[in-house]
Amino acid sequence: MTPDSPEPEQPEQPERRRWLVLGGAAVALALAAPVAPAVAAGKEEPGTPAAEDLMREHGVLRRALLVYSEAATWLLAGGRALPLPELGCVATLFRRFGEDYHERSLEEQHVFPPLLKQGGSNAVLARTLTAQHRRGREITDYVSALVRRGSVAPAERATVATTLQLFVRMYAHHAAIEDTVIFPAWKQAISPQQYSELTEEFEELEHKTFGERGFEDAVKSVAAAEQAFGLGDLASLTAPPPPPATLT
Repeated sequence: MTPDSPEPEQPEQPERRRWLVLGGAAVALALAAPVAPAVAAGKEEPGTPAAEDLMREHGVLRRALLVYSEAATWLLAGGRALPLPELGCVATLFRRFGEDYHERSLEEQHVFPPLLKQGGSNAVLARTLTAQHRRGREITDYVSALVRRGSVAPAERATVATTLQLFVRMYAHHAAIEDTVIFPAWKQAISPQQYSELTEEFEELEHKTFGERGFEDAVKSVAAAEQAFGLGDLASLTAPPPPPATLT
């Protein structure tokens, strides 16, 4: 798989949320949320509000976390070799889209500073989240090195699995705190005008960073990794019924 070439912009088209993340394992990774059709002839809906946009980005990262979690399960069970190219694409998604863009360019540059300035519990959280960003980058480096090497030795399977499991636990809680505490507090900490301006700025930065291709590219890339790890059929992941309850 190779990244799609940017498509030429067409006149009179609704704007889209566009992401293009180039995979070290040669799979294009991207994220976008298409904007609703125009409500009147010749007019377009405004871009996705900044906080909602950040949460949608978390949605793609959560799908990638599920791949990491499944990889850890495979490593601990033994008997199956990991599909390393797809694992490498997940690591690339975290590096290019999650860490370089979502964390560094948006959260650390625009979301956390107003909360740090206010002080209090949200400032404490912002500092913790920033430290977790740094730790996540270390883990991404680790996973990417394993992929470049091309194998996971039997003696290190448990260590790699534990590293992935702890990353999944950290980032799942990390994203949930941002969605439920940090993003609402940030929106309250800035003026409506600032929020509107940042919505536009996020949109412009997104287009400048990732180019023309959008949400469809990210879905295809994450779906390819999910398929390789047996996660492609949502219905097959439905939990079985619980056992009968034992009453004492």
